[in-house]
Amino acid sequence: MPSSHSAAVSGLTTAVGLQEGFDSPLFAISAIFAVIVMFDATGIRYQAGQQAAVINQMRDDFQQFVQVSKEWAQKDEPEKRQELKTLLGHKPSEVFFGACTGVGLALILYFSM
Repeated sequence: MPSSHSAAVSGLTTAVGLQEGFDSPLFAISAIFAVIVMFDATGIRYQAGQQAAVINQMRDDFQQFVQVSKEWAQKDEPEKRQELKTLLGHKPSEVFFGACTGVGLALILYFSM
């Protein structure tokens, strides 16, 4: 369920903050990078997933129309075609828990070494 993108960038940002200091320029760059990646994970990628779902539905409707109109009862078309990937994006809760996972892993690794 957690977003691996959010986990990776939040873990990276936490590790940079712990290693270089939370007032370092490298931490600031890493934090901005993390915000951009998490914004992309919730907004743009989620909308692309929604669009893919609509395209799949339109394709299914068109295929059904073609099959009925030409009486292709014996053809098994749904097994031959490949589905468009509809799970491209993340919900905000997935991004949040991904970020928590990344921060948690970075803290565990930092303090265990």
